[in-house]
Amino acid sequence: MPESSKIFRDATEAAIATTRSLSALEEPVQRAAKLIEECLATGHKLLVCGNGGSAADAADFSTEFTCRFMRDRRPYPALNLAQGGSLTSAIGNDYGFEEIFARQVTAFGERGDLLVAITTSGNSRNVTRALEEGRARGLTSIALLGRDGGVTKGMADVDLIVAGDSTARIQEAHKFLLHVLCETVEARLPR
Repeated sequence: MPESSKIFRDATEAAIATTRSLSALEEPVQRAAKLIEECLATGHKLLVCGNGGSAADAADFSTEFTCRFMRDRRPYPALNLAQGGSLTSAIGNDYGFEEIFARQVTAFGERGDLLVAITTSGNSRNVTRALEEGRARGLTSIALLGRDGGVTKGMADVDLIVAGDSTARIQEAHKFLLHVLCETVEARLPR
């Protein structure tokens, strides 16, 4: 059984290496920030989805725009598609779990809106269905992916792929990227 200090040291080193690798994403992060800024500045909304820890990240990201991130400013519309237990369970029961986000994109998504899809594996069928439905409805999209991007790679207008094998390190990097997007976009949005 590994001792806790070794686990801590190994996790710290892995987190540092993962964070360093994010510098390769500077250009796509800037493109993603521009898409978010254009969406919100023109009166459109963000639709954000993910499963498990990615759903929690979607909730935080949505909240940062509807409430605030670092400065006091007007609220912007951002919906976490994983937040409604009764809605997601009804869709899952009636149409299948793979449709829980796509059906909401159909209900709430309009041309000019932006879909932010988060999946550490890149293989979440309900996330790929949301991206398919978003494209069919004229939404732009950003995908935060892990590992090699999985089957989701290339489905969004901008992919932010965090390479690695550890779901924990990928999720930590996604959280960092989402906060960088918030910080970048909030500085550009009207108060």
